[in-house]
Amino acid sequence: METTELIAASARQTGAGAPKDHESALRFITCGSVDDGKSTLIGRLLVDSRAVLQDHLAGITRSGEADLALLTDGLTAEREQGITIDVAYRYFSTEARKFIIGDAPGHEQYTRNMVTAASQADAAVVLVDATKLDWADPALALLPQTRRHSLLLRLLRVPSVVFAVNKLDAVQDPALAFAHIRGQLAAFAQAAGITVEATVPVSALKGWNVVDPEAGWAGYDGPSLLQLLERLPAMPRETGLPLAFPVQWVEKFSSSADTSQGRRVFWGRVAAGELAPGTPVQVLPGGQPAVVAQVLDHARRPRNVAAGHGAGIVLDREVDVSRGDWIVAAPAPAADAAEDDFDTPAAQPAWPLVRELSATVAWMDDEPLVAGRVYWALHGHRWVKAKVRRIVERLDIHTLARQEATQLEANAIGHVELVLQEPIPAAPFAQARVLGSLILVDTASHRTSGAILVR
Repeated sequence: METTELIAASARQTGAGAPKDHESALRFITCGSVDDGKSTLIGRLLVDSRAVLQDHLAGITRSGEADLALLTDGLTAEREQGITIDVAYRYFSTEARKFIIGDAPGHEQYTRNMVTAASQADAAVVLVDATKLDWADPALALLPQTRRHSLLLRLLRVPSVVFAVNKLDAVQDPALAFAHIRGQLAAFAQAAGITVEATVPVSALKGWNVVDPEAGWAGYDGPSLLQLLERLPAMPRETGLPLAFPVQWVEKFSSSADTSQGRRVFWGRVAAGELAPGTPVQVLPGGQPAVVAQVLDHARRPRNVAAGHGAGIVLDREVDVSRGDWIVAAPAPAADAAEDDFDTPAAQPAWPLVRELSATVAWMDDEPLVAGRVYWALHGHRWVKAKVRRIVERLDIHTLARQEATQLEANAIGHVELVLQEPIPAAPFAQARVLGSLILVDTASHRTSGAILVR
């Protein structure tokens, strides 16, 4: 979509005077290769949008110059080494919108942190450092981490991706450099199946095209990065799907004298569908039926709660429910069922239980992934043992070719088959984010080893 079309379409969705509420807030991350200027860009957004207090700004100023990266690099190790290690979140707002920014690290060693941040993002800004590329060559090669992060964004279904070509103020011919880099980014995105909302030239250090547009600079006359972000749509909630609710915490109030309903509240975040009193449900993996008697929001107010929001459920009866269980929509009656038919087909479960998974994996452990190994798998809030039955293939991030593989090294992306010790209500990640995602944890070291996306 062209930039002008993007702005027009988004303006119709949000409107110039859209309220700055939680629903319209945009959660986005910055990612890309190491030292491409991600922390500096966020610092520039915060400073130029006047979201930084003067005393905070004075604390990062040395010899009259503010080190903007220090606004997000708050860990001692980050300041000592001059790199981003963990994801840092910052909040700011403009007259049009609220924002939640995640500054993801660029080092390959911390790719797991980037995956964590991207899994809940509405948008991503991929920074590209022009000074690291052979910008005079129309067929220049992009950095591996730029390609890897972009591929992970596609796998994680991040709805909006914006490329920001940074440090063009440090090259001899900004217009030529931007044209060549934009061309290669477009070719890579098309080959990888990545939908790019816009490609913007920026200088995070000087502030050009970050908050205020720099007309004509680098041959670009479009909106600034912030203007684009103000108009990007927030992630649509998966409210049109059957109810799925992973139980995170069980609150007991057994001293209550009311026995007309259950005397426990099951808290969690609605993964799909909508919670409303009177909804027939089923508890998984046990399969016990029940009816939702009461729904509480995060402030304990009785009201319906949609996907993406925290809620508490009180059932109409006492049912064995523990942390890690799922409360899902009750099975739907078979369409061709007859009252007098002894061979009536079984009701169709809203979210079938499965033990075998075909999945895409982003491997993040230094110990390679090999067939036959057993890991802990976390699905929602439930832990189950998972065995790697087969490594089907791996993806070459340079050529995008799929190759046969017997193992997956750190930061590799591949296709695997898993067998679970217990069944879970897993679904394709393309259908439901929460039900279609798991993490693998090493049973000995307890390190997070891989991100699993169900096919």
